[in-house]
Amino acid sequence: MRQSEQLGAFWNVAELNTDAALTLPGIRPRIAIRPRPGQRGLIIACFLAPSLGIFLLYRVAPLFWNLWLSFEFWSPLRPARFAGLANYAEMLEDDVFWQALQNTLIFMAAAPVAIGIALAIALLVNSDLKGAAVYRTIVFLSYPLMTVAVAIIWRWMYDPRGGLINYALRTVGVISQPISFLESDIWALPSVILADLWQVIGLYMIVLLTGLQNIPPHLYEAARIDGAPARARFWRITLPLLRPSLFLCAVIGILNSFTAFDLVYVMTQGGPNHATELLITYIYRSGFGETRFDYAAALTVVQFGLLLALTWLAHRAAGRNAGALA
Repeated sequence: MRQSEQLGAFWNVAELNTDAALTLPGIRPRIAIRPRPGQRGLIIACFLAPSLGIFLLYRVAPLFWNLWLSFEFWSPLRPARFAGLANYAEMLEDDVFWQALQNTLIFMAAAPVAIGIALAIALLVNSDLKGAAVYRTIVFLSYPLMTVAVAIIWRWMYDPRGGLINYALRTVGVISQPISFLESDIWALPSVILADLWQVIGLYMIVLLTGLQNIPPHLYEAARIDGAPARARFWRITLPLLRPSLFLCAVIGILNSFTAFDLVYVMTQGGPNHATELLITYIYRSGFGETRFDYAAALTVVQFGLLLALTWLAHRAAGRNAGALA
């Protein structure tokens, strides 16, 4: 009762002070203007209109225009003509397209190797290892570097005359003559993939380390009390609870294989003999090198459909709720 009486007295004093303030000369009461429901929606639409307009103009509209362009014979130097499925039929007989598709899939298949290495590093730095923060920083430092800079560094390391890799291999006696890694049909693609994995492995490590730190410690304590060995704790606790993080890494690996244009173009430009040609570099070469924008549009549609299909398969393989990171 005493608390309620004190609160009541407080509100009475507050009302008296407010009424007294409103009666003073020169002080006008502030009236809150509340928009009607229809006006509120109009205000929200006005604020969203510039951003939505830019998004539709530069994101959505080019997608539909690219899809329509793939069904035409189009060039800046001649009028457009309807082509139907001619560009897609030509794609089936294009050896360079199949080579680029194979290289893209190989590029993507290397992602699980990097994810496995990143998981091992994440488990190591998540333990009581002395200096774990330093090791974590060293591993992650490769990711913020510009991809062009990474490509130049690795191109120098692969150089047959003064490259670090050839020098190290000759020093330990593995080879007697230098190897032109980026000029070899056999070694060019693995060399580019190695450079790409070196850069992206730090991102995988951070994603997986975040997932490891979100696992409740009492699960490991309960399993340890029950006598579960370390291998059983890893397969029964760590991996199932890391499924969202692993799915995210898989999606990043798929996207990386379809967007690794700058790394490949700076290191090899798709050569030698299309040995490192990816779909993204072949699209660029067809559109801006041969001015065949209609065929490049058809290649883009195929790449987009393949990207959606692979992402859906990764989602099904990881579980339907794998994308729920929370």
